[in-house]
Order: sequence, then C-alpha cells, then structure tokens
Amino acid sequence: MTNKETKPSSGTKLPSLWMALTPIIILIVLLFITIRVFGSDALSGGSQISLLIATAITAIIGITSGFTTWAEIETNIGESIKGIATALVILLLIGALSGSWMISGVTPTLIYYGMQILSPLFFLPCCCIICAIVSVMTGSSWTTIATIGVALLGIGHVMGYEDGWVAGCIISGAYFGDKISPLSDTTVLASSTTGTPLFTHIRYMMYTTVPSMTITLLVFLIAGLFRSTTTSIDSLLFTETLKNTFTISPWLMIVPLISSILIIKRAPSLITLFVSAISGSIAALIAQPDILLEIGRLEVQAGDINTVTALFKGTYITLFGATNITTVMPSINELISTHGMSGMLNTVWLIVCAMTFGAALTANHSLESIMNKVKHIISHRFSLITCTVFTGIFGNITMGDQFISIILTSRIFKKIYENEGYESRLLSRAIEDSSTVTAPLIPWTTGGMTQATILGVATWTYFPYCIFNIVSPIMSIFVTSIGYKVFRNKKESSKE
Repeated sequence: MTNKETKPSSGTKLPSLWMALTPIIILIVLLFITIRVFGSDALSGGSQISLLIATAITAIIGITSGFTTWAEIETNIGESIKGIATALVILLLIGALSGSWMISGVTPTLIYYGMQILSPLFFLPCCCIICAIVSVMTGSSWTTIATIGVALLGIGHVMGYEDGWVAGCIISGAYFGDKISPLSDTTVLASSTTGTPLFTHIRYMMYTTVPSMTITLLVFLIAGLFRSTTTSIDSLLFTETLKNTFTISPWLMIVPLISSILIIKRAPSLITLFVSAISGSIAALIAQPDILLEIGRLEVQAGDINTVTALFKGTYITLFGATNITTVMPSINELISTHGMSGMLNTVWLIVCAMTFGAALTANHSLESIMNKVKHIISHRFSLITCTVFTGIFGNITMGDQFISIILTSRIFKKIYENEGYESRLLSRAIEDSSTVTAPLIPWTTGGMTQATILGVATWTYFPYCIFNIVSPIMSIFVTSIGYKVFRNKKESSKE
C-alpha cells in the first residue's frame, strides 16, 4: 500500500488509507488520554471534546488536501444529525419511562418478585436472570450493575461464591438486558445508525442472543450445583426494604403488559415509549402518591404547597428530572434513584458529537477509502460478518467507548452490506453482538472501568466468568455463517 491518493471508478478523489486513518488514530490517542484522566466521567464531556477535536482535524485534512469543502462537511453533519433525530427523541422518552416505572413501583415490584426465587444452590443462574430482568426493564446495564448488582455481589459473597463468578453473572445478565431492551441507548443507537426499525432489530437479535444466554445459564447452573454455599438474610432485608418503601402489587404488572401488547402489535417506538411512560405516571399516582408528594415537596424552596400541586410537580419531575428517595439500605437508595430525561443528555451529546465526526469522515471520503480496502478481504458471508464483529471489538479496544464503536462500525460497513444486498438488521445485530457486549471486558474502556469500580472486582478477575459477553460474538459469527435466518434485499451476489 502506497500513500498515493486513489480514485474510485466515479473519479472522486480519495485519500490514501493512512491519510484516512489519521483522524481515527488521533481520536484513539485523545480518548485514551481522556479516559485515563477522567475515568468513568469521560462521557460527561471529555469524550465529546475529543470527538470534536478529531472532527476539526478531519476537516483540515480534507479541505487542505482537496478531498472536500467546508460546505460539504456542514451538509453532511446536518444530514447525519437529521437521520438520528427520531433516535434522540426515543432516548429522551427512555429516560422519562425509566423514571416513571421506578417511582410507580413497576420496576421495584419486578425486582421484589424476582428476588423471591433466590436459592444458594441456584444462586448463579438466578442472579443472572434477575439482572437480565432489571436491565430489560430499565434499559441500562450500568444502572443494573450499580444497584441490584452491588446487592447481589454482597449476597453471593456471604453465600461463599468467589467475587469473579458473581460479577460475571451480574454483568452477563445486565448486558443481556441492555442488548435486547427497547429502552437501551445502545440498542436504539445500533438500530438507528444502520437504518433498522427498533423492534425489527430486537427480534432479529433473538436468534443469537437466546442461544448465547442459554449456554450462559447452563454454565452458571452447573457451576452452582458443584459449589458449597450458605444462606444469607441479606436478600430478605433487601426485599423487605423494597416492600416498606413502595406499594408492591401484581396489579402494577398491567403497565409492562400494556407495553408488551404495543410491542407485539408493532406500534411505532415513539408511541410505545410515550404510552409506557404515561402509563407509569398514572400507576404512580394510583399506587405511590406518598412518594410523589415527597418528591414534589422536596423541590419547593420556600412556602407551603398543596397536595394537588405537589402531585403534579412530583409526577413531572419523575419524567424529566432526578429523584432520590432515602431508605435504610444504600444499595436500595442507588436502585430507586432516577434521572429522567435529563439523565439521557450526556448520551445525546455524545451521539451528536460522534455523528459529527462520522459526517466529517464521510465528507472527506475517508470511510470510502477504508471500505475499498475492506472489500478486498471480503469474499464470502463468513468474512463479512467476521470483519464486522472484529471491527466492533477493535473499536472498543482502541477508542475506549461502545457508543463510538457502534457508530463508526456502522459507518464503515453500512454501504458494504447494502451493496451485498443484506438486510440492515444483519449489520445492526453484528454490531450489538460485538460493540455492546464486549465493552465491559476491556479494562480501559468507560464500561470496563465503571463496572470494575462499581463492583470492586478487577476486570481481569471477572473476565473469564462473563460467559454471555464472551459467547455472543462467537454466536453471531456462527449463526450468520451457517446462513440461518439470513436474508437479502437484492439479487444474490456472485460472491455467495
């Protein structure tokens, strides 16, 4: 490979591979420094600034070398952000839904009944299942691990389990839920950047996710059966605290039932999430009025506030703002704290900056240059899916953040999948099976650093026990390679 510029058949001037990779390499260096300096707080602004600096460098290279113009870069940025506008609204609604479901008691009720099945003999698979349920309901692996995960780690320790095993169960379950939940920002991001309808993306992931989770649960079940454990009263204290804080009732399951019906009926994501959030708010008014009154009155700086005003204010705050309810257990306090729509703003900010960087790369024809090189090593479906999966993993390793990895992997491969005639859901699934699930396995990523810090277990300690996260990329390659449920939009390529 020489550094001379190459031209595609259309005559468009393309940068050399090394020139195309230069902004990406600079971004990797900046993100490495940012994560080292800011740690898990890198998503609060540091990563975004790194992306904007890399965007500026991309623009300078492209304009000074004659690959693009500033007008073209601005146009691409506008089109890119316009393309994810719906996804950004979805993320905000996810924040609203998470808050309303927590304060209404829907999520606490699910946790309460889930904890009832805990048994020392079957603790590992139960631990994984509980985290999966909570993560599906909240759409956040980080929240699940930081809340119920911390409690389960303590219970497992008392039962005699090694921290690595319990942490592996927690992370496996949490990322299973994060991967398939319509409330998950990574799920929304993977579907939106590839142009795949959200629920189409989720349903298609089941072909790799269910087998991966089945293998995971079998491993944990076998490991648990051969362990000598003791009982613990921590789980009883945990569930009793939940019960004393919230009104726990099976009737609250009407709210997720409504959401399930909308999903089955394939209602648009915006409608489903909006109705689910409002349903949660109505449930909160009926089942948890005291909590809403507490939230509403806490926000008053001075003076009296009547009941109706406090209920109104408390309901709105659960949808858009942060809430904190104090109980006798710190882990419960973490679990039931919410951030509403405002809690999604850092993610929205990061996505906008990442899309800006991707748009600059596109305008500069850098991605086109990279794709031309990738095409040379793709000769069959196996090589295509393998390259996609390893690019997602490599993105996590080099750029230290799953969101950026998702966006750039989508940018690089989207056109290739279109040209080969594959449906976009194949790409979105491969991205989730790689970028999303492997993030906590790498110590220097935001995910790896956060989970290790929260659980107090080193990444390399829990790595071997994150069965789901390890199996998922392999399963993605295997299922696609054998051609199971792989469909084309166009005429079969001659490569097949």
